[in-house]
Amino acid sequence: MTIKLLAQLALPRCPHCGVDMPTLTHQHNFQSNAVDGGRQRQWATYSCKRCGGAVVASGMGMGHNMDECHPSQADVDEAIPDTPRQYLYQALNSRHAPAGAVMLAASSVDAMLKAKGYTDGSLYSRIDQAAKDNLITKDMAAWAHEIRLEANGQRHADAGAALPTGNDAVRVIEFAEALGQFLFVLPARINRGLQALAGT
Repeated sequence: MTIKLLAQLALPRCPHCGVDMPTLTHQHNFQSNAVDGGRQRQWATYSCKRCGGAVVASGMGMGHNMDECHPSQADVDEAIPDTPRQYLYQALNSRHAPAGAVMLAASSVDAMLKAKGYTDGSLYSRIDQAAKDNLITKDMAAWAHEIRLEANGQRHADAGAALPTGNDAVRVIEFAEALGQFLFVLPARINRGLQALAGT
């Protein structure tokens, strides 16, 4: 998909709040160069009308195709198995709806444990068993229980449970991303590194 630097940046989702088809309004232009004067780039800054987050994009100039965008669009590493990856991807794209994002991130955590063979009992018991087996640390288990409780409060519409904020959603998603890195992404990178060493 080709995106041009125009008065509005036509990203499919805001990289901050995840809202679909955001209104990203042009704010400012500037140019940058490498220390040796090379790699000249034209930058345009935009702000999301919904969350106020800033996006910086570069290209040959206004009206030209976008070459870079920061922050980048939400993505989930392919090393994470399909079901937890899909839950996590949907959580990242639901940050504008924090209650839904929290439940999706918790579902991703649950699916990650199941992908590691922890399928029996409740999520509570699976988290505890994963910690006992040293699959995750005690601190990670404590964090996972906090996420589980937050999602339970939303799933069961507990009267005493406050609706999560955007910051709550970001915190829960960050844990799911960290768990995915720990359980799947880093081991996959290590395996690739070992295979590369064995091939040399």
